[in-house]
Amino acid sequence: MGYPGRGLAVKFGMSNLAGFSEDGYIVDQNCFAAYRYRGMRSDMNGCGWIAAYDLRHALGQSVGFEEVYRDMDAMFPVKVPGPTPVRILRRYLDRYIQYHFSAGHAAVLEVANKSRAGILRYREELEPHFVPFAAQPDGRFRFFNVADGLEDFTATMEDFMEGHCKRQSVRALTVD
Repeated sequence: MGYPGRGLAVKFGMSNLAGFSEDGYIVDQNCFAAYRYRGMRSDMNGCGWIAAYDLRHALGQSVGFEEVYRDMDAMFPVKVPGPTPVRILRRYLDRYIQYHFSAGHAAVLEVANKSRAGILRYREELEPHFVPFAAQPDGRFRFFNVADGLEDFTATMEDFMEGHCKRQSVRALTVD
């Protein structure tokens, strides 16, 4: 596999590239405990930087995951544990891509269905969570790092939102 970040994955004992899909997406944040983000291990708190990496990867940008990790962590000069605020993720992404921000179930569903990739922000089992996705040729979407057992799968946007975002506020950053 020749994607950026392979050397660092090996350095941290991930010689089998645990946590990555075969095509270079981060699909399982549980494999990133060695990376401290905002004063916590990334396996518990890394979905923000992981989603940013996966979105840039989906858009074909050549970037290593460790670069995204370092740059996003540096946006927090004081390392107070907590989830990545949407405004910080937006500030990071503003440097590299043009995206559309939407909020609310109906609006997110409409723009996400027309996008080629994006990030959803919602609560997964009551925890704030960022989930990156990429459009597939069959009109479905590939979702990454959703939850244990749902690390890398495809579904329609409607099915995903029905199963994960039905009763809560959801926001999206999408790329046409």
